[in-house]
Amino acid sequence: MGEIMTESATFAEGGCACGAIRYRLDDAPYVVHCCHCTDCRREGGSAFAVNAVIEMDRFHVEGAQPLAARLPSASGAGQVVMRCPQCMTALWSHYGGVGDKAAFVRAGTLDDPARCPPSVHIWVQSKLPWILLDPEVPTFERFYSGRDIPAVYGESGAERFRILRGR
Repeated sequence: MGEIMTESATFAEGGCACGAIRYRLDDAPYVVHCCHCTDCRREGGSAFAVNAVIEMDRFHVEGAQPLAARLPSASGAGQVVMRCPQCMTALWSHYGGVGDKAAFVRAGTLDDPARCPPSVHIWVQSKLPWILLDPEVPTFERFYSGRDIPAVYGESGAERFRILRGR
């Protein structure tokens, strides 16, 4: 889980449906994925999932202890979804590549989801046909490769990711 909330700079705040868990992002996410895979659709009950990815030391949580649920992912690596124990809202996940070093925060749980528009659309091979994508936002049939990271994340986001991965 992230650190306990204290006063500091805040990029965005959010929480679960019942208010038992609140969280804060101290910085902008280094990337925001809009995932169109069938797992995200099924698990979220929507046409896609929007995940704002941020380092755990920039993500602070207070309130109830979240429940961790292991679920499959389109990559095959799986994910751990953190849910409110009372209302069961999915708040963030940890995915195989960076594990618990980063939170993939469900942008729909932000108080102002408009703060985190997609940086990239992934798994568009399974996108629903009635969804129209902004041609200015990069798209990938599945997931992007390491060589795509600078273009997708930007220079600052790519550097943050390198630090997170210990490279």
